[in-house]
Amino acid sequence: MNVALPVLREMSAAVKVERASARLVRISLTDRCDMACVYCRPAERGAYMPADERLSVAQWEAVLRGLHAEGVRRVRITGGEPLLHRDVLEVVRRVAALEMDDLAITTNASRLAALAGPLRAAGLRRVTVSIDSLDSGRFAAITRGGDLAAVLAGVAAALESGFDEVKTNTVVLRGVNDDELPALVRWAWERGITPRFIEVMGVGEGGNLWREALVPRAEMIARLAGLLRVGEGERDDDRGPAKYLRAADGSGRKVGFITGSTDTYCAGCDRLRVTSEGKMRPCLATDDGVGITEAGKTGEPGAVAATLREAWSMKPDASWKGCTEVTARAVSMLATGG
Repeated sequence: MNVALPVLREMSAAVKVERASARLVRISLTDRCDMACVYCRPAERGAYMPADERLSVAQWEAVLRGLHAEGVRRVRITGGEPLLHRDVLEVVRRVAALEMDDLAITTNASRLAALAGPLRAAGLRRVTVSIDSLDSGRFAAITRGGDLAAVLAGVAAALESGFDEVKTNTVVLRGVNDDELPALVRWAWERGITPRFIEVMGVGEGGNLWREALVPRAEMIARLAGLLRVGEGERDDDRGPAKYLRAADGSGRKVGFITGSTDTYCAGCDRLRVTSEGKMRPCLATDDGVGITEAGKTGEPGAVAATLREAWSMKPDASWKGCTEVTARAVSMLATGG
């Protein structure tokens, strides 16, 4: 039995590499953020990575070209807050030139009002905005200083810019914003936006509050009774772990739910992450990863492929409990891009 285990691991790793080569990579342009959401990072805005340790635009292009050669066709740009990166438009242009099947960004939208049009022109296709409340005071408390008016202006600009899709992400916190779910759905649907609700996860700062603040998916759905059809929900192909329920009125509108705590979906995880300093990470809930070599950063053929295979082989097995693992509390969300 013990003799067979290494063989099984090798077979599992081979399957994972094949799956990864056709799916999603999330790239964290920067660990900097202009908000400090209570479930994400400490209140202190410090200890950022030195700028000279982050990948340059040319290095990002080389890495993504290498990933594209291995079959990666979907890229999501994250942070920290990616719109704080001074060269975010150029990064988008270069990724778009690779003719990916999908190029999306997750942003807190604090700078989206000015950048939505230029991002669309550069080739960005989809936008997801993090918005945890429609009450300005509550929003400021959750984000530790965020300006809701600026975020809403960014959402409006994104809609005007004609992106293929605009979604919202809301981390639901018991006793904080869990009473807003119907209002957030109606607000989003009125604008042609797909809202998504996320269970708070025990990663980083979230580990200090998730047991008390967690609102399970089933409870969220109960709070939206009358708005949604009953069911398990469906995932969008190659678009991550969210499951969507359709509107009860038959309009085709939908609401997504991401269950990082009650259903960790680790067995079906299809994503890798690349941090701003060039570390390829297989899992949000660990600090494990493989540094991309200098050869990979300069575009040497095959160098990125080797890193991808090694990182994918490090994917946790089926016994892993994802974001509920005790070790997840030590992981920085800023470094991995959520």
